[in-house]
Amino acid sequence: MPSIRVGCCLAALLAGPAVAAEPIVLEGGAYEVEVKLELPHLDDIIGKKVVRLCLTPEANGNNHGIAVLSDNNPLARCPVSNVHQDGSELTSDIACEGKNSAHASARYLLAPTSFRGRIAMQMGGKNMTMTEVQSGRRTGTRDADKTPVL
Repeated sequence: MPSIRVGCCLAALLAGPAVAAEPIVLEGGAYEVEVKLELPHLDDIIGKKVVRLCLTPEANGNNHGIAVLSDNNPLARCPVSNVHQDGSELTSDIACEGKNSAHASARYLLAPTSFRGRIAMQMGGKNMTMTEVQSGRRTGTRDADKTPVL
């Protein structure tokens, strides 16, 4: 048995460090995003809507301008932190200031002209959890008069 453990350790050392994949950058422009809100144990009451917005590769500290989009959600106005991208996966944290405030963790899979993501949210002192599910696709260039920039 010891020789198997030694062999596994040597193989891990010879493999070298893991190399991060080249980040995917969303192409800037107008996007149409389908947003669904999932609430635990309430499958019948899933809120759903479509949002049109403009995303830019440089927006909001390299999270491409992707944000919480569900209605009346305090996390939509809270700062994004710990943004990390490895290849097509983009993760970040969202936290509102103050005691018992809302917080969330987001995970997206990116392609050059589309994305899919889930934002797991906890609404602070209310002890309420929910997940916002997003599916976005690029629809064209930004129309300055009609497409809001987030």
